Order: sequence, then structure tokens, then C-alpha cells
Amino acid sequence: MAMLTVREAAARLGIGYSTLKGWIYKGSVRTTRTAGGHHRIRDTEVERLLARQGKPPRARRLSSPGGVLVSVSGRNRLLGVVEEVRRDGLLAQVRLRVGNQLLTAVITRDAADELRLRRGDEAAAIIKSTDVMVGRETGSGDPAAPAVRAPETSRAGSTAAEAPSRRSVS
Repeated sequence: MAMLTVREAAARLGIGYSTLKGWIYKGSVRTTRTAGGHHRIRDTEVERLLARQGKPPRARRLSSPGGVLVSVSGRNRLLGVVEEVRRDGLLAQVRLRVGNQLLTAVITRDAADELRLRRGDEAAAIIKSTDVMVGRETGSGDPAAPAVRAPETSRAGSTAAEAPSRRSVS
């Protein structure tokens, strides 16, 4: 995780240097102090502040093992803290705390070793999927009851998508 100066963090947040210093002195921003007493701010802390302002996180540049830079989109990325890493054979199970939720991912053991994932580390879950399901509780009080609605029908029992167009032309 990259460490930013107060000036760099303020620029990324779109606020003034003195505003950010005020937040630091109030304890609203987590910082690390250098040996010389200067504040440094993790990029993940800047992303937390951006989220609090309702702004999307910026794309981050990561260095790959070959030295080529790749860009990771700010969408479909969940920042969190590693709660647990279980390695078994060729796979590793990683539990990541994102807010008050736990996310479990199964990755290769090699990937877990290469990332050097350990409990307490900050990490990002990057969602790459062609299928995403979204659910919610129904009003019935039974969270297991599916919220299914029959397709709307038009004339002759065909679904709205199949119904022929019957516009008259004058």
C-alpha cells in the first residue's frame, strides 16, 4: 500500500492542505509519522475518505511481477482487512472483512503466497464475474421466500416481450 504526503492526499481528495491537516489534528484521518515527525497517509485511507464524500475511488496502478503497469478499475473492488487465510494443498481460502461483512474467496495457494496475505493485512477483493445475483428480503417476513414475479402478460396469454405490435397506421 502506497503512503502519500499530506499535500498529495489533499490533492487526490480535492481539498486544501490546511483542511486535511485540520482533520488529522482532530483525529478524523489515520496517519503514520515519519522519523522526522511528518504525517503520511495510506492510499486506502484516502479511498475511505473519498467514499465518505460519496466519490468513487481512483483507478490504482499496480506493478506486476514483470514490471509492466496494469490499471485496476475502481468499480467492482471491495477494500477490506484479511481476517483469515487457510492454505490447503493447491488452494487457499481468504476471509476478508469489508465493513461489517465477511467475504470468502478461494484462490490458488501460489497467489496467496505471492501476495503474502496474512491476518490484519489490507487487501482488495476484485469482483470479476459474468453473473452477479442481487437479492433482498420480501415483505412476507420469510427471508428464504423468493421474491419472484410472473412475467406481465398481454393479449392471448403471450408475454409482453412476445406480444405482436398492433399499431394502426392512418
